[in-house]
Amino acid sequence: MSDSPLLLPDWPAPANVRAVCSTRNGGCSTGVYASLNLGNHVADNAEQVAENRRRYQQLAKMPAAPVWLNQVHGTAVSVLSSVSAPDDTADASVTCEQGVVATVMTADCLPLLLCDNAGTQVAAVHAGWRGLCDGVIEATLAHFSKPDEVLVYLGPAISQSAFEVGPEVRAAFINHSAQAEQAFISGNNNRWQADLYLLAKQRLHACGVQHIYGGRYCTYQQSELFFSYRRNGQTGRMASSIWLV
Repeated sequence: MSDSPLLLPDWPAPANVRAVCSTRNGGCSTGVYASLNLGNHVADNAEQVAENRRRYQQLAKMPAAPVWLNQVHGTAVSVLSSVSAPDDTADASVTCEQGVVATVMTADCLPLLLCDNAGTQVAAVHAGWRGLCDGVIEATLAHFSKPDEVLVYLGPAISQSAFEVGPEVRAAFINHSAQAEQAFISGNNNRWQADLYLLAKQRLHACGVQHIYGGRYCTYQQSELFFSYRRNGQTGRMASSIWLV
């Protein structure tokens, strides 16, 4: 598995829903971006990134090129269609159209893939701690009429043991919900270890989502599989994509 270019979510999505997460493997980039870097904003060679994106689309058998967002750690949600502008500034996207590939990039932040159990709507979410705290999950679920019928896959993100944050981050989450205290354990020098997976699950449950899968990887620790900004600083980006067929 260590050299596999793609991860396929293990979840009971409807038959017409396709979902995939990339790893760092299977591309042509070199050095700190080796090898399947999909980010064109990290100073990698533009031609190599374009080739990596072509390979990603081909390997995943996508019906069209992924719709790449300009991610800013915010809460904006782009509603995609076949005529969408591909450079929307947003941290989540949602679509009801077949063949439109909702996509987010990450390298420690949490990617979430969503679909309804009828297979009529999908979404992709980029949730770093700031977007997660500010409500990007809630903003995305607002586009679904029945959150209790939504399935969510938590893609590869940094684990609690590797994710150190300051007390202001913990305070911001607890200020939103006292339950968030359960997602932090005390670290060194007045720092805290934050559990992004648990924080996301808490927000999802609060919105009525009952069906949550994934959340078992660590981008920081599994260096053979994933890029990690926390681990390496200058590095590549993975993608998580979902679409209807």
